[in-house]
Amino acid sequence: MKVMISAFVAALVIAFAAPPMLNQFGWSSAEQTSTESVSLD
Repeated sequence: MKVMISAFVAALVIAFAAPPMLNQFGWSSAEQTSTESVSLD
C-alpha cells in the first residue's frame, strides 16, 4: 500500500512540475511551432 501511495505522490509531483520545467527549457509546443513572421489575412 505504501508503494502505491508513493507512486501516486510521485505522479502528482511530476504532473505539476513538468510544465514549468519544460517551459524553462523552451520545449513547449508553442515555442517550437510558432515563428516570428506571421501573415495576417
